[in-house]
Amino acid sequence: MGKQYIISMLCAILIAGIATPVAPAIDKRPVAVERWFKKLPHTKEKFTKLHFYFHDVVSGNNSTVVRVAESKANVKSPTFFGTVFVMDDPLTEGPELDSKIVGRAQGIYSSASMEEIGFLMTLNFVFTDGKYNGSSLSVLGHNPVFHKYREMPILGGSGTFRLARGIATAKTYRLNNAGDAIVEYNVMVLHY
Repeated sequence: MGKQYIISMLCAILIAGIATPVAPAIDKRPVAVERWFKKLPHTKEKFTKLHFYFHDVVSGNNSTVVRVAESKANVKSPTFFGTVFVMDDPLTEGPELDSKIVGRAQGIYSSASMEEIGFLMTLNFVFTDGKYNGSSLSVLGHNPVFHKYREMPILGGSGTFRLARGIATAKTYRLNNAGDAIVEYNVMVLHY
């Protein structure tokens, strides 16, 4: 039964993906990507600056974060060392949760420091609105959450952000006692 359930879910996801509208500007077919690569030597690199807010909701019924793994050792750890979370956090234009949604932060973060609360972040900023709709940026880096500013590298992207590289700077805008956080992001990226 488990195997049939997984196959059904994958089929539903594929069908939903076919029916979901995406930005028509980026042709993602293999032949189109190959044409794009062949033109690359003659293409000028672009600089894009983005600003948005990341809403990490760990409490309540509308949580955007799920704890998926922990060990017996991290029960005693003041830094939650070894705990792994999966997120699907909204990205908004302003700090209010009801502000216009421009995308999602989807990925994994885990407590990877024994000395401070510092997460290993591996996520995609998936843009769902405006001229970047259907494009994404990939982040992989260290996030010492109680530092005023945190810098994480952009290691790639898709759609408008193909071959991206850059820096995502994070600053906590608000953190409540339950652990819900609003984080301001300034992203500077080079791409083709």
